[in-house]
Amino acid sequence: MKINKNRLQVLVGGVAIGGGAPTVVQSMTNTDTANRTSTVNQINELWKAGSELVRITVNNEEAAKEVYGIKQELLAMGCNVPLIGDFHYNGHKLLKKFSDCAAALDKYRINPGNVGKGSKRDDQFAIMIKIAIDHNKPIRIGVNWGSLDQEMLKTLMDNNGLLNQPLSAKSIMKEALIRSVLDSANHAENLGLPKNKIIVSCKVSDVQDLIEVYTDLSKRCSYPLHLGLTEAGIGTKGIVASAASMGYLLQNGIGDTIRISLTPEPNESRAKEVIVAQELLQTMGIRAFSPIVIACPGCGRTTSTFFQKLAGDIQIYLRESMPGWKQKYKGVEEMTVAVMGCVVNGPGESKMANLGISLPGTGEIPVAPVYEDGKKTVTLKGDNIGIDFINIINIYVEKNYQVNKKN
Repeated sequence: MKINKNRLQVLVGGVAIGGGAPTVVQSMTNTDTANRTSTVNQINELWKAGSELVRITVNNEEAAKEVYGIKQELLAMGCNVPLIGDFHYNGHKLLKKFSDCAAALDKYRINPGNVGKGSKRDDQFAIMIKIAIDHNKPIRIGVNWGSLDQEMLKTLMDNNGLLNQPLSAKSIMKEALIRSVLDSANHAENLGLPKNKIIVSCKVSDVQDLIEVYTDLSKRCSYPLHLGLTEAGIGTKGIVASAASMGYLLQNGIGDTIRISLTPEPNESRAKEVIVAQELLQTMGIRAFSPIVIACPGCGRTTSTFFQKLAGDIQIYLRESMPGWKQKYKGVEEMTVAVMGCVVNGPGESKMANLGISLPGTGEIPVAPVYEDGKKTVTLKGDNIGIDFINIINIYVEKNYQVNKKN
C-alpha cells in the first residue's frame, strides 16, 4: 500500500490533513442546524463514535446564528471536534453578516457550482475567500457531479464539438469536474489564500467514475484530497460501493480525508457512516481505531446462535470500551479478538488472534477453550461464558498494553 507524503498539509482545527498525516475520518450532520440542541447532540454522538471532523449545513440566517452557540456548547461538554460549515448559494452573505459564525467554524466548504451565476460568481467567491483569509481558516473546494458549473461544462462541450475526434460527453463532464476545482483553487490562491489552506474534492456517485476522476486529479495537484462517493446509497449498497471505490484509491495512496456518505435507514444512527469509514481504513491496515473481532460466518456445524450473539456482544463491548482504553492504554486499538463457532477453524483462528475463544459447535463437547497469544490458558464452561470472556479481555488489556505516560 502506498503512503502519499507529497501532498501539502492543511491544519483544520488542529487536525492535520495531507502531508503524510494519517487519513482522517469525517462525517456530516443531518439535523436542522437552527435546532441547536439536536445538532449539538448529533455532533457529540459522531465525535464519540470517532469522527475527527464534522460538517454542518449553514444554509440560512437561522442556522448561521446558531453556529457560535453550538461550538460553545460542544466545548463545554468536552467535545472539541473541528466544525466545517457547508455553504451553497448564499455563503458569501452569511459569512459576511455573521462574523461569530465565520470565527467559530474551523473550515468552510465552498461548491464552485453553487457560488453564483454570471458576473456575480467571481465577486461572491472572492468575498468568501477574503473572510477565510481574515479569520485564518482553511477551505475545501468541493465539486459535485450533481451541481457542476454549467457554464464551464457548456464551454468545454462546445470546444469538444469542434474537434475532429470529439471525446465522449462523460469524459468532458469528468474534465469539467477537475477543471472546476483546480481553477477555483488557483483563483483562491490569486486572491491571497495560502496554498496550505486549500483542500479539494470531486465527488461523483459511480464507482468507476470516482476512481478515474480522483486518479487524474491526484496527478494534477498537490492539494490534500477529500475522498467520498457522493450519494453512495442505503444499506449494503452504499457500504459496498464506497468500499470498492475508496478502497482502490486508498490502496494507491489517494485520499487524505474520507467520508462514507450513507443514506441512513429510518431511526438509524448517523454514526454508522463513521464506523464504516473506520472499518474500511482498519481492514486495509491504514489505521487502527478499535480492536477487531474475527468471527466465523457459521455453517451446519453451528446451529446454535450463541457464538453469533457473543461475537456481536464482544464487538459492542470493545467499541464502547475504546474511548476509555484509548486514554489509558497505548496500542490497544490494534488488538484482535476471535470468537469462533466450532472446532474446524476455531482453535487455529483463536491462536492467531491476541485473544480467542473457540465455542462448541453442534454435537461437540460443551466447553470453550480460550487462547492468549497462541497459548491455551483456560477452558470456560456453563452459562456465564460471555461474562467470563469479557473479564479475561479486561485482564489481558491491563497486563499487555502500556499505560499512557500522560495519564
